[in-house]
Parts: sequence; structure tokens; C-alpha cells
Amino acid sequence: MNHYFQSYQLSEEMLNIIQQLHFKQPTVIQHRVIPSALRGENIIGQSQTGTGKTHAYLIPMINQLNLEEQRIQKMIIAPTRELAMQIFHEVKKMKEYASHDFTARLVIGGTDKERELQRFNQQPHVVVGTPGRILDFINEEAIQPSSVTSVVIDEADLLIDLGLIAEVDQILYRMYEDVQTLVFSATIPKKLQPFLKKYLVNPNHIVIDDQSNPINLEHRLVPRRHRELADLIVETSKLIHPYIALIFVNKKEHADELREELLKKGLEAGVIHGGLKPRERKRMLNDLRALKYQYIVATDLASRGIDIPGVSHIFNAEFPIDVETYTHRVGRTARAGNKGTAVSFYEEKDMPLIEKLELTGIEFQNYDVKRGEWAPVKEWNNRRKRQAQENELEKEAWKKVRKPKKVKPGYKKKMKQEKEQIKKQLKKDKFKRKYKKGRKS
Repeated sequence: MNHYFQSYQLSEEMLNIIQQLHFKQPTVIQHRVIPSALRGENIIGQSQTGTGKTHAYLIPMINQLNLEEQRIQKMIIAPTRELAMQIFHEVKKMKEYASHDFTARLVIGGTDKERELQRFNQQPHVVVGTPGRILDFINEEAIQPSSVTSVVIDEADLLIDLGLIAEVDQILYRMYEDVQTLVFSATIPKKLQPFLKKYLVNPNHIVIDDQSNPINLEHRLVPRRHRELADLIVETSKLIHPYIALIFVNKKEHADELREELLKKGLEAGVIHGGLKPRERKRMLNDLRALKYQYIVATDLASRGIDIPGVSHIFNAEFPIDVETYTHRVGRTARAGNKGTAVSFYEEKDMPLIEKLELTGIEFQNYDVKRGEWAPVKEWNNRRKRQAQENELEKEAWKKVRKPKKVKPGYKKKMKQEKEQIKKQLKKDKFKRKYKKGRKS
């Protein structure tokens, strides 16, 4: 069923902004969130990055601004500077298209604090920022939290991972109890539950669960076999020709090292991780938006929530630590009906996680890269499956072994010999059945 922005109670001004943004129809989460937010309801929105979540809350929030009152009315809290900058970039685009001007400020660390404080002599309508710097400005009395009517906490599960939820708690504690609170998160971990119960009264829980394993996403496993990661990425890239490839590693040191190796091999590679200085981060984000790099090496925490356009392929240069992280990574491609491929290089130690991923319904294609071609290989757990089959045959054979009525010396050895003969026959029978079935088909 098709939905339209015109069916919501939005102002003509906002409908014009939406048209200028070239949005034709609302995404699933936008259709669920916008009417609820306009009604002033508290919301828990659960969805992956790339579902249109940012504008799901920006559209109703900016629509509700009272421009006659020069005070902070809307606040958006993000866990990382990169994500805050990205959200603020979208706010600025909407501001450019608005005929009635509203004011907005970005409040993040790594900037000139005194200069930023001076700008708050005139209160903006919208504040976007990170928890630590927003709390700092509240303590400096530059931000008056009591004037806020709606607050968004974005990527809440990442706030938990980074240990920032206590700072968000202090910010919300200073707001009025009836402030509209919208929390967005890809997952709802147990550690987040007390926070949600404390601040969200009768929330509308909106779950968009069709993004975790897109049908247009292919998952490929490639054994690393002690080869250099940069070499593997270069050889694989010759086969897949990515438009933009996002390459994940687990540590920022590894990201820098891998980027240097890729640059030496002639690949245009950018990097994004928590160790970048503020200026480097800002420049890198601008370069990513401008599609300057075909390859981007990233860590999980730094890249969470950042929407990098046009990602056609994901490389798991290093296997993630858990199922959720894998889901976050591969969710960066195969969006909006487009196709995508996730190529994961694995080692022996990664096999338990691969097994867990298969239990979620992910079907891996097993390949290696040899002499410039894709070479199908045996499944990663082929040995384990073969062992399981052996165990089944073992059990079946033991059931058919005749137990002696009288126990005599050497009876155990005779039983084992009989079991082995039965087992051989069972294997032959199984092969014959498989052969006959193959001929019929």
C-alpha cells in the first residue's frame, strides 16, 4: 500500500521542504513515526541505519517549531561526533529550503568552546550534539533544558556501548517530565531497559524488522589462509568492481595500517575511526559525502549511524565480534531495493560465530580467490558436518549389533568388528540410494 506525505498533518512549508529534498513517498519507519510524533507521543523506534530514520524524526520536529519564540525547542542527542555532524548536515539542508528561517546549532567536542558559548547568547530553535558537550553547555547555563519540548536520542544502543547513557540521563533529568522523548536504536539491549522505563511513559514501540537480512544481499565467505588482507581485498576487488566498498576492521590501529597498505597498492582509500582528530573527521566526512574514495576502511563504533551513500560492497577484513555487529556492518549495503554483497574473510577462530549467523537464517556462499577467479570451495563447516554424519552412522550401526547372551573374553572386540562391518554396509547403501536418486533426476 502506498503512503504519501500529504496525508499527514504537515504544514505547507514542510511539504515544500520535502519536495525540495526529492522525497517521493515516506519509508516504512517514516510512515509509522511521523503521525505518532506529530501527536506528541513518546516513541521507541527500532530500525537499522538506512531506513530513513533521521527524517522520520526531523520532519515532525521542525514542523512543530514555534518561530516566534527564540528558545531551544528541539534537541537531538547522538553518540558520536560523526553522527551528530551528519544529522546537523540534514538539518541545514532543510533550513536552506525553508522560507521561514529557523536557527540550529551543532554542539560537539573538538571545537572552540568559548566561541561556541558566545553563539548561544541568542538561543537557537534546534540543538544537535553529543552528550558530553551538551551537558557541559547546560552546566555553563548556555543551554536551558527546561525550554525543550521534544528530545531525540539516536543510536541508543551505541550510547550504551560507549558508556554515555549516564550523561544522557543527567540531561533528561534537567528537563520537564512531560518532554516528548523519542529513542531510536537498532537493538534494545537489556542495559537500555531501565533508561526507557524511567523516561518514556506509554511509548509507542515501532519495530522495523525487515532490514536485518535483505533478500538482495549476498553473503560470501572467503578463507584467509594466512594471506595479507590488502592482497585479498585487491584481488577480490578485481572480480566484484565495487562502486563504493566499506571495509571493516576491529581496531583503529588496524584501520590505519590497512589503509596505508591499500594506498600503496593503488586503491583510493579513506579511513574513519575514533582516533581521528576533529578536523580530520570533518574533512573525511565531507570527502565521503563527495564520493572521493572508492574504499573506506572503518571501525564499528566510528561508523555506526553514519550513512555513506552508494555502498555496493562490504568487506569484513576482520570478522566481527558478534551477530549484531555483523548485522550492522552488512546493513550498509543492499538498501532501497539495490543489490549488495558482503565478503567476509575468516579464520578458524571465526567458525563459532559463522555457525550462529547461519542459525539466524543467513546463507553463506563459500568461495576462494585463485588465479584471478572465484573458486567454489567446500563449506566452512564441511568437516563438522562429515563428523556429524559419522556419528549418526556410528549410532545406527551400534543399534544393529547383536549383543551376546553370554559374556565371553574378547566380546567387546567382536562387537566393534561387527559394528564396523555394519557401518560399511550402511555407507554403501546410502551411496546407492544417492546414486539412484541422481539418475532419476
